[in-house]
Amino acid sequence: MLFASALFGAVLLLSLSACGINNIPTYEEAADAAWSQVLNQYQRRADLIPNLVETVKGYAAHEEEVLTAVTEARARVNEIKVSPDMARNPAAMQQFQEMQGQLGSALSRLLVTVERYPDLKANQNFLALQSQLEGTENRISVARRDYIESVRLYNTELKTIPGRWWRDFMYPDSVPRANFDVAEEVQSAPPKVDFN
Repeated sequence: MLFASALFGAVLLLSLSACGINNIPTYEEAADAAWSQVLNQYQRRADLIPNLVETVKGYAAHEEEVLTAVTEARARVNEIKVSPDMARNPAAMQQFQEMQGQLGSALSRLLVTVERYPDLKANQNFLALQSQLEGTENRISVARRDYIESVRLYNTELKTIPGRWWRDFMYPDSVPRANFDVAEEVQSAPPKVDFN
């Protein structure tokens, strides 16, 4: 009888572990890790910007407006209080995306400005910083893609059966997470091509 009870308990535990009871916390942790990687890459970009601005400043002192815009955009991004809970708050996520978008736009204007200065384009420090910044932008893109996939898995688990049942029964505090969005003006604007 004791053996039968132990066997029944073991089978019950195995069946519970195989039925998805741990999927919600597992996916939540994966989404948290992916979010941390996104933040890590944004921080890397923010750390590169002062060096890039200082390098350009030496060559393009009269481009103060562009340099100021980049510096101010970086400062606004750094003012945002970033936390793991931000991904659970759509309004905070939207604000975070807007600030990062403004910083990306300012950086784009800076790189366009650089085209006017052939000596700067040949400067090894600038080339190294530009390469690092381009690599960081690619890393941000990959980190965002990974985060989007983690959120998709997590949110799908919360909305489908049996995950929805497990959420109601075991994890009532679990809520769907906000995801990255593309601004409407970016979606509707055709790309500009300039061969000058």
